[in-house]
Amino acid sequence: MQVAEHDTALEAAKDLGAFLERRREQIAQRWADAALFRTVFTVSRDEAVEACKAVVDALADVARSGRLEDVAAPGFDTVRDQLGRMSTSRAQAGFGSVHIDGEVVGLREPVTAMLRAESADATDQDVHARTLALTILMGTLRLVVMDTTVHAGQELIARQRQQLLEVATPVIKLWEGIVAVPLIGTLDSARSQIVMESLLEAIVDQRASYAILDITGVPTVDSLVAQHLMKTVAAARLMGADCIVSGIRPAIAQTIVHLGIDLGSILTRATLADALAHALGRQDAVAPARPVAAGASPR
Repeated sequence: MQVAEHDTALEAAKDLGAFLERRREQIAQRWADAALFRTVFTVSRDEAVEACKAVVDALADVARSGRLEDVAAPGFDTVRDQLGRMSTSRAQAGFGSVHIDGEVVGLREPVTAMLRAESADATDQDVHARTLALTILMGTLRLVVMDTTVHAGQELIARQRQQLLEVATPVIKLWEGIVAVPLIGTLDSARSQIVMESLLEAIVDQRASYAILDITGVPTVDSLVAQHLMKTVAAARLMGADCIVSGIRPAIAQTIVHLGIDLGSILTRATLADALAHALGRQDAVAPARPVAAGASPR
């Protein structure tokens, strides 16, 4: 009995594949007006039709293989490429996964109507088997699109987080040959890597001899934060720049002592101004002389 049901399901899947191939043009024309395609391909409807044809061809390949429930079926690679990009575009436009899922569900209705119309002379059993095969195929399509949408959303969040980290760790040129990074908030491993990369790039771009890491805005310093600071200082030295850590408050100084953290190899100053004054002094920088008024004798 199970063998017979399997053979019936496989035959229905192959019939569905043949149907999708025959009705490729009509389905593509109907889908091109669907929200999922219409709002993405706004320049040319022909472009939307071609994208729809590619999806129909992919679904036909999946149906002919009989792997209607297999999200790993080769035909779904094209679906991931086409509908995945479109669902990502919809997500970036502010539409949630539930809305996108509803748009994918909407693709089934016109195909079901065409399938029933073409199967008017078929037996009820054949119509039921083909409709069931289409329902399963479109259900798997939903899973593929949702998986792609979620993955794309995670990538978008990761990129945005990276951008926020870069914005939150600006490198400022204080003087010729002197750059500074004012750190505010928690300094974790990911952010520390951004700090190091940004600082090293600035040292090269500005040809800086001194780099100041100001931690006035860092709430706490533990052994992990101290390790990050020492690694950044060491990397700056390898690039030919001396590094100064400023903004160590009394409470943080006590914490560092209690933790037994050795910052003896790192030059520190109480404030950013002190660190800048030290760097300027080491560079033999001289403030510009005040202009002398006409008729006055210089002091």
